[in-house]
Amino acid sequence: QVQLVESGGGLVQAGGSLSLSCVSSGSIVSINAINWYRQAPGKQRELVATITSGGITNHADSVKGRFAISRENAKNTVYLQMNSLKPEDTGVYYCHYRLYYRDYWGQGTQVTVSS
Repeated sequence: QVQLVESGGGLVQAGGSLSLSCVSSGSIVSINAINWYRQAPGKQRELVATITSGGITNHADSVKGRFAISRENAKNTVYLQMNSLKPEDTGVYYCHYRLYYRDYWGQGTQVTVSS
């Protein structure tokens, strides 16, 4: 059973930075796409960023230029560097990937940005 564990969330003032980590209990070398999602209170979960096995990245327009996703296969870890944070970035951040048609999610880490 694969487990994903996120960490690095917290409370930060607008304009600040946070770095999230997601550690997988299984190897991520062959995982084609690993994602970061977030869910704000009362809103649907939204895709924030994706990284492929080849290192190609894609970021939502709302975070482009501020957030950066990366992966370190040797440590089975995916990161989300978040800079210039805004109050609207507040939410629970989850990492996710699909393996053999099954979706794996972490428990999430809370990010709160104060104005």
